[in-house]
Amino acid sequence: MAMNTTVNLNDVFRGSAARAAGYVTEAELRGPRFRRLFQDVYAPAHLPVTHELRCRGAALIVPKQAVLTGRSAATVLGVELAKPYDPVEFVVPEQYRFGPIQGIHVRRTAIRTTESRPWNGIRIARPWRAALDLILRLSPRTYSWVRRLRIAVPDVDAFIRAGLVTPQRLRCALRGRRNRGIRLARAALSMIDPRAESLPESELRVVLKSGGFEPIPQYPIMKNGREIARLDLVLPETKTAIEYDGKWHRKRKQVRLDKARRKKLMGEGWYFVIVTAEKLAGDYTKILREVREAQSLWKDSDSSRMLRVFSARDASSSSGG
Repeated sequence: MAMNTTVNLNDVFRGSAARAAGYVTEAELRGPRFRRLFQDVYAPAHLPVTHELRCRGAALIVPKQAVLTGRSAATVLGVELAKPYDPVEFVVPEQYRFGPIQGIHVRRTAIRTTESRPWNGIRIARPWRAALDLILRLSPRTYSWVRRLRIAVPDVDAFIRAGLVTPQRLRCALRGRRNRGIRLARAALSMIDPRAESLPESELRVVLKSGGFEPIPQYPIMKNGREIARLDLVLPETKTAIEYDGKWHRKRKQVRLDKARRKKLMGEGWYFVIVTAEKLAGDYTKILREVREAQSLWKDSDSSRMLRVFSARDASSSSGG
């Protein structure tokens, strides 16, 4: 029997097509040789499950008009924003209906053909459209305004940092658009800054901005013309540094290095607010409160320094008289 070129048992395939062609039985599909990815979509069990593999599997069952976008498109394009089992994200033109299918998230919205290109029998969003959908994908019925910004801005920061799109291109893409969520998109784009070196750093910056602060990311500390330290986020007017300590910072060697670096800078008048993953996942107003407290300490110490300077001047004037 001639091999059916539409079925490749060494890659993702539709179980119904494989059975119809006589390549496998229903019992074999349920056996150890294959792994079910979606309803009627399978892959060989030896293939590692990646988000890209699941995207290719989903492409077999969505309409040809479907456009892979958001975190799924970003991951396929090399920016790993989606975990292996995260929902595969598509948009379809508003006149089409599809789903629901477990493991696939479909959003109906306006999208032009020029905003995507062919990919695996369907279409994938062009980088600027995928970046835009990283924001538009967030439903106001599920997340608060600040929470949506905390999710969207880090994703877009990472996408821009990878060099796939520029902030200018995204701002141009927003002009004249009326998609649902466009107000959030404009707010998110006003906060983007690809200088952040990780998703949590970006999220922490959004938290600070939501509290009225304007932190500078990756702030260099210079001495005698050379950089002696670099701080995650800084409010330079009050010498307040806000740093994110992830898992890497918990290693003994890194803990010692961080302590030594911060102790040295504290001796030069810097104040630190350290934010862990647990603290970032909790009540963000506590972080804002700690930052304000650190600023108050700086202002108090600055006032004390000023008083000492004025006292010294007064003493000097008195002795000279």
